[in-house]
Amino acid sequence: MNLRIFAVATGVTLLLVPAGHTQQSHLASADDKTAKYIIDMERKWAEGVCVDNGVVASLLADDFQGTSPKGTRFTKAEELKDEKGARTAHDCGLDEAKVHFFGDSVAVVYGREHAVGKDNSQPSMKVCQVWTDTWLKRSGTWQIIASQDNRVECK
Repeated sequence: MNLRIFAVATGVTLLLVPAGHTQQSHLASADDKTAKYIIDMERKWAEGVCVDNGVVASLLADDFQGTSPKGTRFTKAEELKDEKGARTAHDCGLDEAKVHFFGDSVAVVYGREHAVGKDNSQPSMKVCQVWTDTWLKRSGTWQIIASQDNRVECK
């Protein structure tokens, strides 16, 4: 009999406890300090196609995984190697970045960038990309843990 009372009491208690909180999300405001930092780092990564600014080492998490416009995956080590390579592009820049926070430690950034000369086969052509980067705050530090790049027609 005590087992039945325990089972019923446990069941009632579980019904009274909320199933969990939904993760609150919000687009960053224009004056959000963290969003400004994230956008500044995204800008430096976009400009890094033209100039070795050394941003990748601190920007990407050690367990970072990216997907290129061609569908191949790349790691932080591969991006660091690429960052140290010869630069043929010019007029690199960030065109847009919107930061969307999910709680206190996750942000997704939706962006667009351009560069001229990024495509070695057509050095005078402007190349544009839209991308999504996932940021994670670990031990007080924001870093990109994943990225998805897509080449698009320039506007």
